[in-house]
Amino acid sequence: MHILVIGSKGFVGSHVVEYFSDRKYTVSGSDMSAPDGTENYNYFNSGTGGAGLHEIFASIKPDICINAAGNGSVPVSLLNPQLDFEANVHFNFFLLELIRQYQPHCKYIYLSSAAVYGNPISLPIKETDLIKPFSPYGWHKYLAELLCKEYAVLYNMNTVSLRVFSVYGPRLRKQIFWDTYQKMKKDGDIMLFGSGQESRDFIYIDDLMEAINCILLKANLTGQSVNVASGTETSIDEAIQLFLQIAGNRKGIIYSHKNKPGDPINWRANIDELTSYGFKNKVSLHNGLINTIEWLKENA
Repeated sequence: MHILVIGSKGFVGSHVVEYFSDRKYTVSGSDMSAPDGTENYNYFNSGTGGAGLHEIFASIKPDICINAAGNGSVPVSLLNPQLDFEANVHFNFFLLELIRQYQPHCKYIYLSSAAVYGNPISLPIKETDLIKPFSPYGWHKYLAELLCKEYAVLYNMNTVSLRVFSVYGPRLRKQIFWDTYQKMKKDGDIMLFGSGQESRDFIYIDDLMEAINCILLKANLTGQSVNVASGTETSIDEAIQLFLQIAGNRKGIIYSHKNKPGDPINWRANIDELTSYGFKNKVSLHNGLINTIEWLKENA
């Protein structure tokens, strides 16, 4: 079984390569950095990146393709929606076309985002709930999901979109735990956005890998979208207090009571569909943060 990982050097992609290589799959990776060197942004287009991918698909004809590439930053999407569209919509279309041409029976897993929901009306969020993004990033992730559905319906291709909630863990060099760790090293209190009462559904990177594996083994890939999360709601303040406790840091926290544009208020996922494929959340936030802090001490 040959797996092609797109965005193989990024946070999620590198873990996908490692996870499936350890399970004796044949794994190939493809990745290009952004033209401006932006971290955590895997840039492909129909030029240089596209030509290389034509050759890859024609030669290896993967059984599974996992797309972990694209812009993963809401602020970047707000500043440059065209770049976000090209990375998260156009490139997804390009990959679907490659699969249709070279390997139409390939299983295609697209890493989408819970950002498609925006601020949900009620919790937990179900896959059938209202789609109401409020950032270009959220809208473009949803458009990419629709493309996956289109190719499943019209061309009978095996596609699925994973609406990943707040994934964290070693190698993630952005977002709240990375930012908090950087501020721990400076003088004074730790300044954070929001009120601390905002909430997220955190999922540790190892559990995301288990979720992908369960979907590959058990799901019929018919263009559906699946929530991928722990199913547990945690306030930002609770998460940060736990983070500081594990890190042995006694700094004070000051919340600005100003929210970043594009950030949701409260998130908790309904993961009934995911658990129907055999998924069980194994890593608690406490244990996940222990591993994350160990990595941060060596790499941040």
